[in-house]
Amino acid sequence: MGLSVALNLIAVSGCVLLLCGSSWGINASVPLVIWHGMGDSCCNPLSMGAIKKMVEEEVPGIYVLSLMIGKSVVQDTENSFFMDVNEQVSFVCDQLGSQFLRGVVQRCPDPPMKNLISVGGQHQGVFGLPRCPGESSHICDWIRKMLNSGAYTDTVQKHLVQAQYWHDPLNDDLYKKHSLFLADINQERVVNETYKKNLMSLNKFVMVKFLQDTMVDPVDSEWFGFYKPGQAKELETLQESAIYTEDRLGLAEMDSAGKLVFLATDGDHLQFTREWFNDNLLPYLH
Repeated sequence: MGLSVALNLIAVSGCVLLLCGSSWGINASVPLVIWHGMGDSCCNPLSMGAIKKMVEEEVPGIYVLSLMIGKSVVQDTENSFFMDVNEQVSFVCDQLGSQFLRGVVQRCPDPPMKNLISVGGQHQGVFGLPRCPGESSHICDWIRKMLNSGAYTDTVQKHLVQAQYWHDPLNDDLYKKHSLFLADINQERVVNETYKKNLMSLNKFVMVKFLQDTMVDPVDSEWFGFYKPGQAKELETLQESAIYTEDRLGLAEMDSAGKLVFLATDGDHLQFTREWFNDNLLPYLH
């Protein structure tokens, strides 16, 4: 059966939840696509599996797709560390027809996306890797060494996912020139009007920030904020940044239209209760 429907996306890590367009068959709900983050997998019963089950219980009859990047859960987990993000986005575009699913929204307008929900996603990237998920600490120790030795070298950029959303405010020109993924989808080099048009087509772009997050540095990236260029102490909000004032992605126009939603919860990375999910995110899944 063809997938000629719109979708809702959730990105959780950030995980991303994407609600895509019209209803599926006789079911009045909109299909939901979930994409996990670093060190996780599509089907982990403690993370993506639990979210999928929870949504299915709360919205009877909804179709939920938790994306597997690869042919197995093991490969899916490994790819979250080492597969080129641009290749991952293409892989997902093929399956369908968030920061990573947002790439899907901007690059793949079909099927049309209804709502994008970013749960702890780092839209301005990270400049630190303070803590790793689960039992991946040894991998993260190696990743830190690679990032410190040359995050913007061709080899590291091509083979290390974290390097592709590594945003060094002390070397802004280097980041803009050599970042293979983040600098592209954030329109740092040139404005791609198609990216802008596709993102602006969303009904809602929901961003969730975890106020006690020990995994994301800086946490403000979860709301599209980041360090001011040239230093790594003073932060600026999305509204203060060039990406907003120059409106390279259409975020200022979306904000004026009430399409941007900023939510916060007082917990560590991806730590929220079912009650909080139902009160704050469930309304965007209908």
